Order: sequence, then C-alpha cells, then structure tokens
Amino acid sequence: MEISELYGCKTFSSSVMRSRLPSSVYKSLKATSRLGKPLDPGIADVVATAMKDWAIDQGATHFTHWFQPLNSMVAGKHDAFLNFTDASGTKVVSEFSASALVRGESDASSFPSGGLRATFEARGYTAWDPTSPVFVRDGTLYIPTAYCSYTGEALDGKTPLLRAMQALSPQALRILRCLGYTGSQVVSPTVGAEQEYFLIDRSLYEKRLDLKLCGCTLMGAKPPKGQELDDHYCGRIRLRVGEFMRDLDRELWSLGIPSKTKHNEVAPAQHELAPIFETVNIATDNNMLTMETLRVVAKRHGLACLLHEKPFDGVNGSGKHNNFSISTDDGINFLSPGPHPEKNFLFLLTMCALIECVDRYADLLRMSAAIPGNDARLGGGEAPPAIISIFLGEQLCNLFTSIAEGVTPVIGEMEDVHTDVHILPNLHKDDSDRNRTSPFAFTGNKFEFRMLGSSQPIAFCNVILTTGVTDIFARFADRLESCGDLAKEVCQIVSETIRGHGRILYNGNNYTQEWVAEAQKRGLPILNSSLDALDSMIDGKNVKLFESWGVLSETECQARYEISLENFVKVISIQAQTMLHMTQRQIFPAATAYAAQVAREFGALEQVGVFNKSLKSHLVKVNGLVEEIGEATAALLEGCEAHKMPQELPQQARYIQNTVRPLMHRLRQICDSLEVIMPETGWPIPTYTDLLYRI
Repeated sequence: MEISELYGCKTFSSSVMRSRLPSSVYKSLKATSRLGKPLDPGIADVVATAMKDWAIDQGATHFTHWFQPLNSMVAGKHDAFLNFTDASGTKVVSEFSASALVRGESDASSFPSGGLRATFEARGYTAWDPTSPVFVRDGTLYIPTAYCSYTGEALDGKTPLLRAMQALSPQALRILRCLGYTGSQVVSPTVGAEQEYFLIDRSLYEKRLDLKLCGCTLMGAKPPKGQELDDHYCGRIRLRVGEFMRDLDRELWSLGIPSKTKHNEVAPAQHELAPIFETVNIATDNNMLTMETLRVVAKRHGLACLLHEKPFDGVNGSGKHNNFSISTDDGINFLSPGPHPEKNFLFLLTMCALIECVDRYADLLRMSAAIPGNDARLGGGEAPPAIISIFLGEQLCNLFTSIAEGVTPVIGEMEDVHTDVHILPNLHKDDSDRNRTSPFAFTGNKFEFRMLGSSQPIAFCNVILTTGVTDIFARFADRLESCGDLAKEVCQIVSETIRGHGRILYNGNNYTQEWVAEAQKRGLPILNSSLDALDSMIDGKNVKLFESWGVLSETECQARYEISLENFVKVISIQAQTMLHMTQRQIFPAATAYAAQVAREFGALEQVGVFNKSLKSHLVKVNGLVEEIGEATAALLEGCEAHKMPQELPQQARYIQNTVRPLMHRLRQICDSLEVIMPETGWPIPTYTDLLYRI
C-alpha cells in the first residue's frame, strides 16, 4: 500500500468525515476541531452513529475514552458496541450513543490526584476532545478525551494544555491585527517532538528484573567498547532494527502520526524518530501514542524498547526534543524571520515574548523536566545542563543588541559554504551554527527545548510556554493598540526585553564550569536535581500566571506538586527494593559460590605443594568484595526500613535523595567491581555487552 493510501487509514479523518457525515454536520465539526468553536450538541448523535459504523467497518467491537492521567501514561476502559433490544435479553444490537461519545466516567481515586480526590471519592469524568482525531486499534475505537474530577479539577495533561491554547489565540490575534494581518482566525502552538529510545533483545530483557520493573539497569559494568569511536550515530541500521522501524512507520502512519525521520543515535542500541510539526494538542496525543506503539511493535519483533532517560550507566541517555513554534490557521509561522528579520515585527515581538517567558519561568521549565530518570542525564556531557538559557546565534544576538542600543542593525549577506570540490554544489550557510549544549535553542524557525526526558509527556512544558507567551502577548498588545508609532513601540519593546531579560541569552558551551559560575553571577536559577526543581510548581509567581489565564488553579498546582513528590519517592523506592532483590537472590549467591570455587582451587594447589600468589590475591579481592556487598546490602536494607522514613512527603523525598540514593550508588559500585573480575559464565544477569550488542 502506498504511503498516501496508508496514512491515516485507521483514523476518523477529514476525508472519512466528509464521506460519512451530512455536509452541515461535517462543517460544524470541522469548525470545532480547526477553529476552536464550541461543539454543537445537536450533531453528536449523527457523529456518534457515523463513527460507530466506520469503526465496525474497521473491525472494531469496542470503544474507549482514551485519556492521560497524571502518571505519565495513557488509560481507558473498553466498552462493547452492545445493547439488548428486548427485555428478555436475547437480541442484541450494535449501539453507540451521543452521550457515550461525549462523556465517560472513570474511577478518579485510582489515579494520582495529589489530594484532589479522596480514596472514597471515586467519580471522575472524561470529555471528548474533538480537536484530536479518533482512531481504531486492536479492535477498539479510541476517543481522545480530557479527564477531570467530579468537582471539575483537571486530573490529566490534556485539559491544562487545551486551556492554555484557548487563552493564547485571542491575545496572539490582537498582535496580528495590530500588525495588519487580517486573514487569520486561530493561532495555535505547534510542536514536533523528537523521540529517542533503546532497543535490546527481549530474551535478555526478561532475565533482568531491573529492566522489567524499573526500565533501567540498576547495576552493570561499562562494556569495553561504548560510543568512543562515534561509529553508531547515523550509521547503517541493522537488519533486525530496520525491520522493526519499517513496521513501526507503517503503524504510526496508519494512525495519522507523521513519522518523518529515523536514524541510529549516539549510543549503541540507541535510535531516534522525529515527526513533522503539528498543533500542540495533537502532537502531544501522538507522542503518547508513539511511545505506546514503540513498545508494542518492539515486542512483536522479539525486542524490548527502553524509554528510560538513563537505562545504562556510562552510556548516553535518551531525551525528547520539544520543537516549539506558533502558527496561524492560514500558515503564518510567528518564528519565521524571513529575509529581513529586522523589519519583521511579528518575529521580533514573538522572540521577545519567548525570551521574557523563558527568563521569568526558567524554574518552571526546569521543573517540567524534573523526574528521577533525568537526574543522571542532565548536565552529564550528553544533554543540556540543569541551568536554563537561550541560544540565539551570533547574528540574531547582534540584531537584538543593535535594536536595543538604537543602532541600525547590520544584516550580513547570505553566505555559501565552499567545499573546493568542483562537482559539488555550493551550500547555503544557515544564519547560525547549532549549539547542542543549549537547553533552549533557536534553530531557524522554532525553538528546541532539549531538557525533557524520553519517557515524559510533552504536555506540561508546552503549557508553560503557551501560558507564558499568552501573558506577555497580552501586555504587548495593550501597548501596540494604544501607541502612535508602531515601529518605535516595537523597538522599545525589544530594548526593554534585552535590558530586562538578556541575562538568559548565552551562545557558549553550556557544559563548562565557567558557565555555571557565570549563570550564578547572572542570578539564573541553578536547580541541579529534580527534587530541587519541584518547588517551582507552587511558587507564587508561577501559580499567579496559571490562575490569571484559567490554566491551572492554585489547588491544581498544589496537586501536581504533591504528585511529583510522591512519584519521586515511589520510583526510587521501587528501584531500591529491586536492587535488594537482585543482590540478595542473584548477585550475592553467585559471588559466594564463585569465592568458594576459587578457595577450593587454591586449597587443591596448596595440597600438592604449589603456591599461586596471583590466585591468592584474586581470592582475597573476590572475598573482600563479597563482604562489601553484604555490608552495603545490609545498609540499604536498613535505610529502606519504613520506620526510618519521615511521615511528611517533602521530608520523605529528601530522605530518599540524601540517604537512600547514596546507599544504592555504593552497592552498585561494589557489584560492578565484582562483575568485571568474575567469569562470564558465573555472572547471573546479562551484561552491558550482551544488552547493547546482541541485535
């Protein structure tokens, strides 16, 4: 099947709607999905019937309200298109009503709520999101929905995102109207989310409890060869991986997910895919579906897909680059500089809004990437550091500085890159080089936020960016609507932005200690651990931002803070218990058996009058490590005892961070030291060499 035929064939797409719905109903539904107009309740019955008939034609027997609870996963209960037609219950009919399409119910006490729902208060509601396409998969019609509590608070990632999008559009339209743009009706954030992941052989995955329960290895010595030779990045895709990627693309395309790019990433067994840009709500749904599809397709191919941020110690981890821009329904990209950026007022104002937003809410952006798995990745020479800064490139920095200083900007001519090979074409040079160390980098017509971990939903960082820009656009619009000289006012805004928020701009190497010192001097927030960043969720200025635009209430902010703390405690606690299980039931028995074997061999040699100095030294070393494992295991067991845990959640999290994590690190170091001196046949779990190089 051609891509054009395959693409979106499992979605209730625009072409399907046009063919199955009356013209008036189709136009009304499209006005809701494209222009954000309120859903007309009168069309729901017609849409539900058409949706059901189409889904049954696709082989569906059930439907589900598909939502994104605050556990970074997706959820939904499956109901059959089934009802009785008579009181005796002998005749059945396929049925799907308007009420079943528009509204659902789920147990709100069984998902994280941060105190918004008590255990005995179970009711929660799901509401159809008509802006995101429904789709059929595995015999079920999936209906993307928002998820809220009985009292209306958002219990998901989608609802605040929809609220933020709703707030942005009118303020952005005010800016457009001031600048003479009259055709646009809706303005939306757009996003392309790059997704990194690891693939390993599933039979090996099944032999490691840490991978099955935690998604990462809790112990494991670095292999003799890692990524030192730079031979994996964009290299030949291995046959087994290539078959997986082909299958994955077809699955994603059929679901209407525009998977565009695929390649090997830096680390062995690491890969990446990137989609074409979409409206942020759809991009968020599609990324959640992409992560789920990655796991399913991998299993089908005898592989396991690891989405953890740092599945292997000493090997590059996985992130998710969130490429953000703002666009209109008629195709205007707010971040496209055009041939004369110094005269492009829309571009200048949008850049100023984002510079101010990132400076004001740098702590929140850092918080959006704050999960335990990211702590080992951020700042490790493989990903942006935990300090937020913006890279603009030399030319744009000069442009904004010149405008701020009242100097006429000097825009250089477009240059070519010459290879000095006559048969090769000249290459047009971009306005700026790329800076892979920057956490928030301008890359031509978008900003790339690079701090997110590979397992994270992209919703919340885009809520922050969208809400922050909305607030600043509103102030800019107030000024533009009342000014007498538009050009002068734009220049004044640029000047004030650079003077007030220029500290966030940095074009250098973010990995250096010099930058840490410079950032401290500039007064930028330095939040090195996830736990340090979580308090930003309930900081007064951040709560005020969300409340002022109806995106999150103070109660909803507090709930998300508590959920994040609870997640931190639970994740590390599960890792600690898993580590103890593996050490006590696998590593320690194997180590003692090996020590006994070496002792027997040494004793046998002594009995025949042979003294082997090297063997004795080896025995002493092995025995010493076995003793250390026993002591470190006992220390971790004691550290994890319930009576030692503080009662209050913030103190629990600090205890986990300051006491349990160091004990885990110590135990891992000893086990890894033992692994490299034990026979391969005696080590009870697959090694890094096995895991990274088997496929």
